[in-house]
Amino acid sequence: MENGSKQWRFKARKDLTSASDITVRGMLNKLHGAIVATDTRPTVFLGHGDPSAFPCFRVTPTAVDAIVDSLRSAKFNGYAPTVGVLPARRAIAEYLSGNLPYKLSPDDVNLTSGCSQAIEVVLSVLSQPGANILLPRPGFPAYESRAAFSKLEFRHFDLLPEKGWEIDLDAVEALADDNTVAMVIINPGNPCGNVYSYQHLQKVAETARRLGIMVIADEVYERIAFGTNPFVPMGTFGSIAPVITLGSISKRWVVPGWRLGWLVITDPSGVLKQNKIVDSIHGCLNICSDPATFIQGAIPKVIEDTKEDFFKNTINILRQASGICYERIKEIDCLTCPHKPEGSMFVMVKLNLSLLEDIVDDFDFCFKLVKEENVVVLPGITVGLKNWLRVTFAIEPASLEDGLGRVKSFCVRHAKETVKNQNQNHNQE
Repeated sequence: MENGSKQWRFKARKDLTSASDITVRGMLNKLHGAIVATDTRPTVFLGHGDPSAFPCFRVTPTAVDAIVDSLRSAKFNGYAPTVGVLPARRAIAEYLSGNLPYKLSPDDVNLTSGCSQAIEVVLSVLSQPGANILLPRPGFPAYESRAAFSKLEFRHFDLLPEKGWEIDLDAVEALADDNTVAMVIINPGNPCGNVYSYQHLQKVAETARRLGIMVIADEVYERIAFGTNPFVPMGTFGSIAPVITLGSISKRWVVPGWRLGWLVITDPSGVLKQNKIVDSIHGCLNICSDPATFIQGAIPKVIEDTKEDFFKNTINILRQASGICYERIKEIDCLTCPHKPEGSMFVMVKLNLSLLEDIVDDFDFCFKLVKEENVVVLPGITVGLKNWLRVTFAIEPASLEDGLGRVKSFCVRHAKETVKNQNQNHNQE
């Protein structure tokens, strides 16, 4: 080596760089980089799931007061137990038990830094050599990224748009083998906006029991349902198959930046404890960072003092916005929405490229849309469906109308001449 310099032996993991490209954040960072600063119109963000910036979704003052009281008490300035402070775990156990046929214990609740860390913990615990996990397609790509990081094989089962995005349970049974350890469901659905019926969730539990696997129930959008199906927690069927429920206060209270989530054992039969899964979760938490202690200290008051009117108002806004989204998308020739959203904050929309000129795929569509209309939409490839789009309707209704109007203008401008002529003839008639 020149000048006697040493050969450095360290190098970065290449898979981490590529993994960030397929996450929602990674993709949105790319699209945000294409925003044209000279466009005088405000950017309309229809790609993320964080409505906290909009006044109509502002967190209830009682929750803010709970945080202030927690800080001022000086009781929560130190380290918390790795599983979380007891009053917070007790409050969450009582809160979740209200929707279950049995009562959770504080010992069933483990606090995490948002639902993202709950995903990290449960997949780390399950990443034994040779094991595989079943993931929904479309789904939330953090599961794929985290599984790849943990060297846990993942296999995809499809959600069926023609059946309201129900799980293809025949595909689940066909995919599973002796090394399958769990299947993930997301309900209410991100990215599809679906809410599963009691009957369908019972079939999921029965399928898991036949296969001898657990269900990881991502319920970060729990109780955000405004359609025909009420929200039913997967833990309702914990006596059929063991369930690990992941959730947080991020969505229902509209405070994703507070980073308070949970990993809950909803397993009245005690199967997970018998198989040392609970011990492994605690072991993993011992080497993880905790959610901020003062946020944990505020949780009992956040839960107890939030009035039902706050939640009803949020649901009413989302119901109105989902209707606007669904109706405006129907007016755009190249977009098809197979199922009106009934929960969460998203809808999946199919892109018909045959009606468009000079648009190669869903990423090309989204990239050009940002540059031409200052509207950000997430390409479906990010959540597992190429040439689809994930659209969020969790923004101010007026901004939603504006943004979808710009999407329509973009599609009209890029429509093939034959489509333009057909529309002109239709309008003349």
